[in-house]
Amino acid sequence: MTVTLLGATEIRSLAAELDVTPTKKLGQNFVVDANTVRKIVYAARVQPGEHVVEVGPGLGSLTLAILEAGASVTAVEIDHRLAARLPRTAADHGVEPGMLTVVDADALRVTELPGEPTVLVANLPYNISVPVLLHFLETFDHLQRGVVMVQAEVAERLAAKPGSKIYGTPSVKAAWYGEWKLAGTVSRQVFWPVPNVDSLLVGFDRAAGERGSIDERRRTFQIVDAAFNQRRKMLRQALSGIFGSSAAASEILEAAGVAPTARGEDLTVDDYQRIAGANLAR
Repeated sequence: MTVTLLGATEIRSLAAELDVTPTKKLGQNFVVDANTVRKIVYAARVQPGEHVVEVGPGLGSLTLAILEAGASVTAVEIDHRLAARLPRTAADHGVEPGMLTVVDADALRVTELPGEPTVLVANLPYNISVPVLLHFLETFDHLQRGVVMVQAEVAERLAAKPGSKIYGTPSVKAAWYGEWKLAGTVSRQVFWPVPNVDSLLVGFDRAAGERGSIDERRRTFQIVDAAFNQRRKMLRQALSGIFGSSAAASEILEAAGVAPTARGEDLTVDDYQRIAGANLAR
């Protein structure tokens, strides 16, 4: 199978045909550079025969690059016009029948993916990138790794480690599922329209085995939210609202082996999970 990629002229022609106008307000930016989409596929370590899920394929630039690598693709697209056109674009560019499945749906509401893909690859709109990633990691435990292109600030937060100023709620919640690392830079000039923000690639590898129960994860995430909602405060104060009092918070923190005087940005995801466990055990 020889798959050809979209060029900038064809992308603009497709957009005109479908009456699609990408808007900066919604974080919609189409990649018009073939080298960039190949770079994303390479960073994701996509292999022939793998099954990839792509969120927000748009006009199909990245989709075709994944297919060119020999993987099959399930593409989740919320825009009905784009979802309807994508199979024809794929066929026109040499994609064989059965290699592409399009799911016409809101990615935040999808609860089933045909064929249980193991790799996530996407160019995510800036305004929904973290919610989409957390939803997919929570809902689809068959996803083992992935690379996404997101706003640089979001990528840095996802990959941030404890103790840094940008370490926060997204950092801890993402770390619940596995290891996150920055995976490459992307020029603004490869997008149409050119965005007002920089983009980065960030990748993850899912941790082996289950980290904890659903109840434990939910309680952990509640504690994380509370800790970072008042990130300048000591944990015994920041968590007093959900534990009933500063004294109760101190008890639970000490039972978990965490100093009540620590702050949210000092803790790893393991620390937060221990606090949740100590709370649930009471």
